[in-house]
Amino acid sequence: MELNYNLELKRIHSIGRLERGKKSKLGQFFTPSLICEYMSSMFDKIEGDVNLLDPGCGMGSLFVSFVEEFIKRGNKNKIEIEAFDLDSTLRGDLEDTVRLCYERLKERCSISINYDDYIFSGFEQKFSHVIMNPPYGKITKNSTQRVYLREMGVDTGNLYSSFLIKAIKQTRVGGEIVAIIPRSFANGLYFLSFRRFLLEETSIEKIHVFDKRNSAFSEEKVLQENIIIHLIKGKEQGDVLITKSSSGDFYRDSNSKTLTADDLMQRRVSFDKVVNPKDKDLFIRISSSEYEQKIIDRLSIFTSSLEDINVEVSTGPVVDFRVKESLIMTPTDSSYPLIYPNHLREGVLKWPVNSKKPNGIELSNKTRSCLWENEGCFLLVKRFSSKEEKKRIVATIYDSSLPGKFVGFENKLNVFHLKKKALNENLVKGLYLYLNSSLIDKYYRGVSGNTQVNATDLRALRYPSREVLEKLGEKMKSNYFNQEKIDEFLNIIINDMLGKDEKEGGNPLDIEVKINEAIEVIASLGMPKAQQNERSALTLLALLDLKPDSSWNTIGNPMKGVTPIMEWVKAVYGKEYAPNTRETFRRQTLHQFIEGGLVAYNPDKPERPPNSPKACYQVVSELKEVLMSYEDDSWGEKLADFLAKRKTLVDKYAMERKKKLVPLMINGEVFNLTPGDHSVLIKKIIEEFGPQFVPGSELIYVGDTENKTGYYQKNRLESLGVIIDSKGKLPDVILYYEEKKWLVLVESVTSHGPVDGKRYNELKELFKDSKADLVYVTAFLNRKAMARYISEISWESEVWVADSPTHMIHFNGHKFLGPY
Repeated sequence: MELNYNLELKRIHSIGRLERGKKSKLGQFFTPSLICEYMSSMFDKIEGDVNLLDPGCGMGSLFVSFVEEFIKRGNKNKIEIEAFDLDSTLRGDLEDTVRLCYERLKERCSISINYDDYIFSGFEQKFSHVIMNPPYGKITKNSTQRVYLREMGVDTGNLYSSFLIKAIKQTRVGGEIVAIIPRSFANGLYFLSFRRFLLEETSIEKIHVFDKRNSAFSEEKVLQENIIIHLIKGKEQGDVLITKSSSGDFYRDSNSKTLTADDLMQRRVSFDKVVNPKDKDLFIRISSSEYEQKIIDRLSIFTSSLEDINVEVSTGPVVDFRVKESLIMTPTDSSYPLIYPNHLREGVLKWPVNSKKPNGIELSNKTRSCLWENEGCFLLVKRFSSKEEKKRIVATIYDSSLPGKFVGFENKLNVFHLKKKALNENLVKGLYLYLNSSLIDKYYRGVSGNTQVNATDLRALRYPSREVLEKLGEKMKSNYFNQEKIDEFLNIIINDMLGKDEKEGGNPLDIEVKINEAIEVIASLGMPKAQQNERSALTLLALLDLKPDSSWNTIGNPMKGVTPIMEWVKAVYGKEYAPNTRETFRRQTLHQFIEGGLVAYNPDKPERPPNSPKACYQVVSELKEVLMSYEDDSWGEKLADFLAKRKTLVDKYAMERKKKLVPLMINGEVFNLTPGDHSVLIKKIIEEFGPQFVPGSELIYVGDTENKTGYYQKNRLESLGVIIDSKGKLPDVILYYEEKKWLVLVESVTSHGPVDGKRYNELKELFKDSKADLVYVTAFLNRKAMARYISEISWESEVWVADSPTHMIHFNGHKFLGPY
């Protein structure tokens, strides 16, 4: 869509242009166009006259995407847009956006831009639709914004929640709101009043989850987990549609014409699965698959709070900068142990350690109040897990075995205790097993958007009873257990507590174990990284009819089509993929399985047409025999025999690569380029860009990634005044346009950078003696590739995109195409 595309160029270019400090202060992160488009598609109805609100509009990306959706749905009525933004530096970009909207809708469009703080606008209920990416950041208790909101009956300490509350108040009954916001509001007591307001005033219709923390705003390095939420004001709450994608790279499916993403998962659930009616804290549990729901359900048998089991948790009392003069690097006879997070490594205490952090603390009047008696058992949980740790919650037992009467726990630790005293040893060990379990890690990730673990989060968890925890702790004979043992012991406890019907649901961790085993098998069979993922693992498991609790020696090899594979995955593994991801299964998994000799296509009827609805796939019998030995000692030998007889896909691609050279006709002769996107683009530059924009031009140079000689008319270039010592510095393509005496320097960008400021100056210096004028061009295969580099492209240069070959984009030049 042209409006979204033009705005996306500006958004990406602005990321480098705007000051990071200012963006941080305003909580300002611009929404990528693909996410804008997806958000607009989430509205149920865009009918009749529309009054749209976009608070914190930035450059107008969201309301532009809504305008495109308004047009696409065939709405012939009027649309009024009211938008707010504080950043006056965006005024020019925003005015361009408004002008584009007027050009599309003419007299049917009315847009009002307010360069004011949205917080201080009125509370009139008038909007039929709201689309928003509100700013992030806290509001202090005594700020004018907080005071004003409190007077209006709204009290919340965060910008994004205050924007959403106010927008809901300004929305008509039946009006729709779509917002992209941090996930942190879904749990914890800090946002309880916000959740209560949200659930009382609106119906949650849809929630979209991003699988990776930085998917939504990858260029901005935003580390918060974000979701997109769709609300309808005043509607009775019904089921909720939850979707999940691994990234924000949405695209329109050619068959269904709906927006989708690779591996898009979906699940419609009853509301009691989202907010438990018995939960007084109103936690919003966002389970995007039946698998995640099973984890929540399995842990629901534990209902005790920390208060119920007579345990407290608080942050460590030692705030190091306040007692700096009492800290020492190397412990002495007069000092006491000081425990930092870096002393806890994968659930084991290591003290002292050689690092930048102190290992000891001395007793003084200032430190006495923050030191506890070094006697008995405590449990320590890091507030921030390190990059090396796979889990969010990492618990370590401290048994007071270090020397000294007192001990200090630093403030970046959470400490389980009772009135600053130690706990019963078996109770601590039970808590250790419970909090370090894989079930708790999966559960915590499912209900929490926080990337850290605070004492408040640990208090909000529900625990086994004290009796069960102590029984669990009795099984520990040391202060450390490996993950397998931890999960095994907790599973035994849970199974003892479950009824017969509940046991039949199985342990959801078996699902993850089997998926990981299938990924390991796929890698062992020589499949590339692109197929070593969950989608491919589930496809293989479906074609083997291998259930989570079954052994590999029980596998079959049924014939299944794509849709039956996806239905089996949903029924057996609780992973429901959106119907419009069928092509992803075909093109990015099954096609490679066939090419690798792992799967046969239409084995029952090879002559079946490719588009037949009866098309099916089957694991080849030779591979089935090998996979049946996966859990046996003979696996390695049988795998080696199989691979020796059948080329792996990686090897096959390497052979195919030699056959797929990119042919280029130059002066009546075929010149072969190394296969790959880079060469494909070079071919398009010569065969499409050249004739279109510099017709009849002479080809001087063509670079090739592996062919060291390439195509190079060195003497001709020297006749134009250019003598090059090092050919490696040349651009990918050089064309000489005799008619206008232009030397056109083209960079083919697929994996390396464009003509940015640095490269522009390098080329200018390299060709400084040229008798011809210089034209600088960056070429891309498609718009998506261009979007990655748009903020780096030098002014006074041109951009050509191969999928729009008759168009050029010029950056601040006074000529459409020409020298500067």
